[in-house]
Parts: sequence; C-alpha cells; structure tokens
Amino acid sequence: MLRISDKEAIRNPVLYLYTVANNLVKEHAVLDYRQACGIDIDEAPHHEALETLPAFDSHLDITQRAERLKVVLAQLRPKCRAALVLRFTHELSYQAIGLHLGVSAQMAKKYTAQGLSHCRRRMARLV
Repeated sequence: MLRISDKEAIRNPVLYLYTVANNLVKEHAVLDYRQACGIDIDEAPHHEALETLPAFDSHLDITQRAERLKVVLAQLRPKCRAALVLRFTHELSYQAIGLHLGVSAQMAKKYTAQGLSHCRRRMARLV
C-alpha cells in the first residue's frame, strides 16, 4: 500500500491487503514447486545417490524384487526406460545413450535421473 500514490483509490484496504497476501502466497507456492522439481543432473553426489539401491528387508527375496522391478520399469515412459536399460544393462555412456535415443547427452542424463528417481520411489513402497 505504501507504493500507491493515490491511497483514496482503494475502496476496501483490508480486502486489498488480503488480495496482495493471497498473490504472494501463490507466487511462493510456484517458486517452491519449481525448486522442488528441479533436478541438477550435473551434481555427482546426488546422481550417485540415485544409483544406489534402497535398503530392502532381508525377508524379501530376489525373485520378488525382480518381478516388482519389471512392473516399475513398465510404468516408465519409453525413453526413460530405454535410458535406464542402456545405462545399467549395457553400461553405455550418456553420449552413447543420447545417440541411440536421438537426444543430447544432457537429455540422456535427465531421462536416466528421472527413471532412477521413479524406480527408487516405487521400489521403496515394496517393503
């Protein structure tokens, strides 16, 4: 309200303040969402953490994990699934994955990170 030169133009100051506060809350929510969704694929510690398997209970056998992983991988978009298979089954570099998928190496990294994140979340629910 201090920025407005003609304060008499505001008919209801209380309503005006609520509207400003509401808009600020919405802006902060959008900023929080953008920061939460951002994945820095160049940060090695975070990317390495995504590549490690979550801890499973000892009673869960390998067959059950493999079946669950098939289901989780089937939920991925085709390029994310292909990036994971090429990276961890065939041990290709991001550059090679990008060439195979017809995307850049950065996009191949992003697909891999998204796929790993999805798999970790879904496999953690298995326990």
